[in-house]
Amino acid sequence: MASATSRPVSADELATLDLLYQQVQWLSAWTIHHANNIRPNEDGLKVGGHQASSASLAAIMCALYFKVLNPNDRIAVKPHASPVFHAIQYLLGRQSREQLEQFRALGGAQSYPSRTKDKDDVDFSTGSVGLGAAMTLFASLVQDHLLDKGVLAKEDAGRMISLLGDAELDEGNIYEALIEGYKHGLRNCWWVIDYNRQSLDAITSDRMFTRFHDIFETTGWKVITLKYGKLLQDAFTKPGGEALRAWIDECPNDLYSALTYKGGAAWRARLLADIGKKRGVKALLNGYDDKALGALMTNLGGHDLELLLETFLSIDSDQPHCFICYTVKGRGLPFEGHKDNHAGLMNPSQMADLQDRMNIPAGQEWVPFAGMPDKADALNKYLETVPFNQRSSGRKTAPVLPVPPKESFPCPADKATSTQVAFGKIMNALAKSETALADHIITTSPDVTVSTNLGGWVNQRGIYSREGHTDTFKEQQVLSPQIWQSATTGQHMELGIAENNLFLALAAMGLSGSLFGTRLMPVGTLYDPFINRGLDALNYACYQDSRFMLVATPSGITLAPEGGAHQSIHTPVIGMAQDKLVYFEPAYVDELSAIMRRGFEHMQKTDGDSIYLRLSTRVLEQVERPDDRWEEEMLVGGAYWQEQPEEGAELAIIYTGAVAPEAKAAFDSILEDVPGAGLMAVPSPDQVHKAWSKSIRDLGADNINEPCHIRQLLSRLSPNAKLVTVIDGAPTTLSWLGSVCGHRVMPLGIDRFGQSGSINELYREYRIGTDAIVDACASAFTAR
Repeated sequence: MASATSRPVSADELATLDLLYQQVQWLSAWTIHHANNIRPNEDGLKVGGHQASSASLAAIMCALYFKVLNPNDRIAVKPHASPVFHAIQYLLGRQSREQLEQFRALGGAQSYPSRTKDKDDVDFSTGSVGLGAAMTLFASLVQDHLLDKGVLAKEDAGRMISLLGDAELDEGNIYEALIEGYKHGLRNCWWVIDYNRQSLDAITSDRMFTRFHDIFETTGWKVITLKYGKLLQDAFTKPGGEALRAWIDECPNDLYSALTYKGGAAWRARLLADIGKKRGVKALLNGYDDKALGALMTNLGGHDLELLLETFLSIDSDQPHCFICYTVKGRGLPFEGHKDNHAGLMNPSQMADLQDRMNIPAGQEWVPFAGMPDKADALNKYLETVPFNQRSSGRKTAPVLPVPPKESFPCPADKATSTQVAFGKIMNALAKSETALADHIITTSPDVTVSTNLGGWVNQRGIYSREGHTDTFKEQQVLSPQIWQSATTGQHMELGIAENNLFLALAAMGLSGSLFGTRLMPVGTLYDPFINRGLDALNYACYQDSRFMLVATPSGITLAPEGGAHQSIHTPVIGMAQDKLVYFEPAYVDELSAIMRRGFEHMQKTDGDSIYLRLSTRVLEQVERPDDRWEEEMLVGGAYWQEQPEEGAELAIIYTGAVAPEAKAAFDSILEDVPGAGLMAVPSPDQVHKAWSKSIRDLGADNINEPCHIRQLLSRLSPNAKLVTVIDGAPTTLSWLGSVCGHRVMPLGIDRFGQSGSINELYREYRIGTDAIVDACASAFTAR
């Protein structure tokens, strides 16, 4: 309920807001109807649009957008309320009629709010339920980090708000995020739950309400439940009101929904049957006709604008708040309360009835306030003063950070080392540098900071904490190479073991420039196989066009003694398939250094991407680079000849990553039998594949025939040449190379779960060792 410090709006303003709410309800329903029943449909598929889910959240969204939100607030809107969002933006002058007419069509307003695809001002994309809510939590933590660093002024900070459906609370990532928020002292975060008690398939469990309340309070949130609107609250004060309230509190969700659908007469019959003999009840019910009784029984807190505004405007603390707002799914529509209404659509006659009730003239369906022309000017003037409408755009800009040039960028000079160790040394050297890049890097890891070699960085730059904490082990003179000291100035955010949280944190950090005007350069580490555990959140982060560097290490069966549970197989294919993410798997330190340097540059480009580094714990002898054989542009392009073949050569061995020594040993052993053969390093199968695929699309669309990077490299070989590819990962990562110039390919890689053993044992068992490569070279000339 609202607190005693509530600041209710005037009756006139409340009336204005109610008119805006009615228009939003109309426009959201009409937008969906137009897409499904009026716009030409060439393929006959149902367009959809969730009229019921939109209706349940409309009043809440109107209260927020038209009164409560400030320009610096950032909002993640429930996916199925996208039409309401677009309708509100349309009334605010931030969305076009053309976009609404093309809702769910190519180039039009998107099915679910998208910051990369929609043309109106979407702060956070939503769609995969639960992730948008958690995203606001991590965005709030990032905002705190910037506030504590002194690079974001307090007056420029805002609330990170999520509008979510109650069924989203079934998603496990919600609770992982709540725990992480509690650890880090979350603040300035609101979650507003559309508690309509319906999921996609059915009515939700009656027992969950108290559990949600307990979970949020346990993790430090203030929980405010809005169950009864003002009409019901008034009815409870009358004779028979307490009995009515008790009946509602005990009523199962499915019965309440069914009676809502059936209407006032059904309410009356059931209430009289159950509590009609209790004192005052019959008289109370007789005070309402059937229509009024139906309105009374659906006057839940989430639909009462006055109650919503009183509650939202009363909040004066930065404690995270959870508002559980009782609503009716399909509020005001013919199928309100029906358990099957999630994907339901009003038919043309039902839509005509709604249009008639709202007094919208035919042909003026898209005209704002067409049903109330005498009020249009006043409503438009009010919208001009709405606080949220004062922001020019939710998108801020941040200057590009200079990246040290090649000469001064760290590149460890060890003669033998692993890419994982080299990564740690590069980060340690960056931490010691006095550069803008280092000052804007923020690292994070799900409890594997030390084992992924971020320890040196943390020792130099510290752990971020709002409260600060000294390293007790150091104070107690207990020797440890790790200085685990936290402060508000720290540049590492330590997370618990939850990969969903890692990717959502990286997503929020990588949008820092756009959200808050200060660019961060996020670097996140995890064990490579556990990318799978957070894959939905990784995809979500990339869909936002967030920019970060993901360092996954160790990888493959090369992590030999750890066994199959820690040995990744198909992550290279994930890296290649994931949009807005560029996958690299360097074998050598100089490759890694160049890729990281260029990666930090690429992350900041308008058309840039996030970077995924798949690293290894295997120690390799580093190669010496003759100047005429080392071209960095070829490296970042994805491939280069480590040993260049003669023109017209009949064989090439092509490798990626930690199997470099085996590939080189096999190459040396076949030279006598196949003179002139080549050895190609492919540090990024992703880059070469993207360029090759683009060349094919361009040829088909524009008849452009410019050879791509990998075609130029392979063109040195004979048209009848054979390729042997090898990677500690899925063989499909490289097997496609045969399609570039029509060469026969013998692909070696891992296509079954690993197991414990030594590197040599496992390489022999899984056929990616030197002998297997040599055998594949021989078979390439004899296989049919």
